[in-house]
Amino acid sequence: MRIAIGSDHAGYRLKEFLRAELAPLGHELADFGAHGPESVDYPDIAAPLARSVVAAEADLGIVVCSNGVGVSIVANKVPGCRAALCHDAWSAARAREHTNANVLALGALAIGEQVALDIVRAFLSHNFEGGRHARRVGKIEALDTQYARD
Repeated sequence: MRIAIGSDHAGYRLKEFLRAELAPLGHELADFGAHGPESVDYPDIAAPLARSVVAAEADLGIVVCSNGVGVSIVANKVPGCRAALCHDAWSAARAREHTNANVLALGALAIGEQVALDIVRAFLSHNFEGGRHARRVGKIEALDTQYARD
């Protein structure tokens, strides 16, 4: 699977942990930064990552900041991105199954490495169920079109 991954400085350590866990599983990782613990602005990471997922340059994305809120807000500004902030595996599975989330947002200071890995595994291993959920996702996509700005 092609995965876009990125973080700000607060999420850097968790991003690196996840990269180390995912690469041996055969995932192709595109790292959007941060590339060290020095301070960076999360919009500069989350927006390009979300655009790459929407453009189908990656199958899914993972973005990390201190609490996951900032990166999820930024990613969701990109039309076609459905970023889900998850703190447990059940929510991550549900985000994929019911909302066809294509970007996972994590809060590095809110969860530990093993919990984050469980969340990522759930996110990557579940698929959109379609059915009644497709109608709802279609309404989200209509809002993307309605409010898209170029």
